[in-house]
Amino acid sequence: MKTQTHILLTGGTGFFGKALLRHWALQELAGQEMAQVTLLSRNPDRFATQHPQLVQHSWLHIVKGDICEAKTLPRDTHFTHVLHAAADSTAGPLLSPLERFEQIVDGTRNVLNLALACGTHRFLLTSSGGVYGVQPPNFSEIPESCHTLPNPLDAAQAYSIGKRTAEHMCALYQEVHGMPTMVARCFAFVGQDLPLNVHFAIGNFIRDALWADSIQVNGDGSPLRSYLDQRDLAYWLLAILYDGQAGHAYNVGSDRAITILELAHTVRDVIAPNKPVNILGTMNQASQRNRYIPCIDKARRELGLDVTIDLEDAIKFTASAHVDDSGEL
Repeated sequence: MKTQTHILLTGGTGFFGKALLRHWALQELAGQEMAQVTLLSRNPDRFATQHPQLVQHSWLHIVKGDICEAKTLPRDTHFTHVLHAAADSTAGPLLSPLERFEQIVDGTRNVLNLALACGTHRFLLTSSGGVYGVQPPNFSEIPESCHTLPNPLDAAQAYSIGKRTAEHMCALYQEVHGMPTMVARCFAFVGQDLPLNVHFAIGNFIRDALWADSIQVNGDGSPLRSYLDQRDLAYWLLAILYDGQAGHAYNVGSDRAITILELAHTVRDVIAPNKPVNILGTMNQASQRNRYIPCIDKARRELGLDVTIDLEDAIKFTASAHVDDSGEL
């Protein structure tokens, strides 16, 4: 008898979790067979009140729990798959570096122990492209085989070092306990659930294009970034969860590089043509250009994944989701 897939999703109320819930809702509308999903939340009632359209599904069950409090985790259910997406980067500035590191490392250990206790078949950790540290100047795109790392003596690198430590913990649990673990090294994203008022440049540009007199570029605009739409993100994460090779990491992102200044102009052109773009920083020709671009050849080759939504469409879709029903773009 075939065992029904039952996924435990941590971090389900954040950007990644909302992307996955929207993806599953579309699958249901398309008549696909649905897995059971248990979503872990520290405040289920608040999430249900804020996002009623995301939680009203027969295949979804929300339980109260905190990854940093092992005794609150649901141990009475058999989860065939665990997708550990808690501790996303949005809340980072609210925590001290030590608190951030402990949340990532201790939380991952607790979820790994839960997965073992529940007989989980496959475990996916959402990590970060930050585990590579500064992208080497000889890499236009950084591959999974690059073993550079952030400076462990810099307290500001707590998020990236924490994610790297969590990755190693997954490898150790796989070696000791035989539980298949995979890692998704996530880069930069855009989508309807991206907050527009935190530290994400593309979100700030969309906010300015919608409601400000001009689009503000903090810095000189020279760093290079790339952005994957959250609808592609959800599809990629599930592909890695189901079909990724155990013990492997996969970069998750777009390989279309764009400078921050070019991004500001692209957002302007898509949302608010002719709105001015102001550069607040000055160009330092001697400074090293900051690159944060993944190589996604491995995901393409092994899992058949690709970028299916171009940046301009992703920007327009994101902006549309943040305006009133009467708004037009």
